[in-house]
Amino acid sequence: MTLIPDPAAPPATGAAPEKIRCDACPVMCYIAPGQTGACDRYANDAGRIIRTDPVTLLTRALDHGGRIIPFAAATWTDGLVPEDSTVTGIGSGTTYPDYKPAPFIVSQQIDGADMVTVVTEAIFSYCGVKVKIDTDRHLGPEGATVRHQGEPVGHVTTAEYGSQMLSLGGVHHLTGGSKAEGRLTCAALLALCNGEAVDLTIDEGSTVTVQAGKPPIVDGIPERRMRVGCGSATIGMFASQWKGLVDEVVVVDDHITGVVSEHQAGKVIGWEPTGIRIKGHRSTPGRYFRVSEPGLGWGGTRLSDPLEILGDWNPKKGARPGLRLLMVSTTGEQYAYYELDDELNPRAMPLPPALLPTVALIDENCEPSLCTVLFMGGAGGSLRAGVTRNPVRLTRSVQSGETRLTSGGAECFIWPGGGITFMVDVTRLPQGAFGHVPTPALVAPLEFTLPRDAYLRLGGHDDAIRSLPDIIETGGEYPIAAKLHPKGGPV
Repeated sequence: MTLIPDPAAPPATGAAPEKIRCDACPVMCYIAPGQTGACDRYANDAGRIIRTDPVTLLTRALDHGGRIIPFAAATWTDGLVPEDSTVTGIGSGTTYPDYKPAPFIVSQQIDGADMVTVVTEAIFSYCGVKVKIDTDRHLGPEGATVRHQGEPVGHVTTAEYGSQMLSLGGVHHLTGGSKAEGRLTCAALLALCNGEAVDLTIDEGSTVTVQAGKPPIVDGIPERRMRVGCGSATIGMFASQWKGLVDEVVVVDDHITGVVSEHQAGKVIGWEPTGIRIKGHRSTPGRYFRVSEPGLGWGGTRLSDPLEILGDWNPKKGARPGLRLLMVSTTGEQYAYYELDDELNPRAMPLPPALLPTVALIDENCEPSLCTVLFMGGAGGSLRAGVTRNPVRLTRSVQSGETRLTSGGAECFIWPGGGITFMVDVTRLPQGAFGHVPTPALVAPLEFTLPRDAYLRLGGHDDAIRSLPDIIETGGEYPIAAKLHPKGGPV
């Protein structure tokens, strides 16, 4: 850590200690004694820069119950460190401005192999989150802007099976807009990555509260379940349950509405034609697109009355008085039972008790509605110099699988292609693992683990390799002020 006096500060007189400059990120704060920098991660402690949070150590040792154990130099108070402990990047400090080795390069025996783990807290301007929201509700049109406190922070992307998807953050929102846009984008990303709830509004759509591992709240209403499948899939799963109890079933869905008498599943089990007509774009038999505009009604449509999608019944193709019709949504939340009168008009009737278990079965097969938050970043920049003197070799080693990349101990998905672009489920990291710097950018922990001989072949910083006991005893470049205590949480 470089200590640079503040040139704007008055000359030292012995009574007023000087501010010192922190170079842990590009902001280069001048920090007064006893104060922290703009990130709250580094402080001036009597003329030295310290890291305000403890380094986090992970262990799977049975006597610790798989707890997460924080530690740092000279203040370890929880007895001996288990031999299978692993140092993470959480609280380690950063390599910025990247010409120097990573904060900790640890040599350990792992399953009998001589391994090296390089840990750092990486500063990401090129980063964002992908949010999966389990709901059949229409949140907004694809491509619509997503806002946090009025500022654009992302957009709606392509929907997936039973879920709406958002893409938030990215370098253009962090650095390419106004200061307010960058600041609020960074704040939203940091909160989401640390498991906090964030309120988002979608242009021409809904307001949604997102929190990793929790149900979404859409326009003030908590979601309870995601759909069992599209209308066609629902018929494929449950056609046999309805056979003999009802003459026709329509499963209403924003994407693919299903009609059991026309569907191949119905045909195979001998379902008779009913002369029903659906208003929509017929795809294949028993499958209809665009029966309604998307919305918050039946099956993610705008429908409050499902009969709106029905045309005239055709007696020449099986329609008859007394024909029994069940209409149900893909979550089982909405359902209605009708019988055709003498003019072949459907009349609402109480749901027969025999059909109640079939509706309940749809409900039972719906999974709980949750929000999933994946942090996505590109680690292909200068931070690689903290690992090896020849950065491209690290990229190749990660892509080949020789080097294992984790984030706060959590497994990462590595995107194929150039660079080191990865995603990680934020619920797999310890609480509070992510930080920020006001450039604005996010700070995420990274660990690169590989065999020691392979690390040396990469051009690794062999003179910076240290043992775990040495790190426990003497710490690192950034002394740690936080008092340590055992802390549990998910890994």
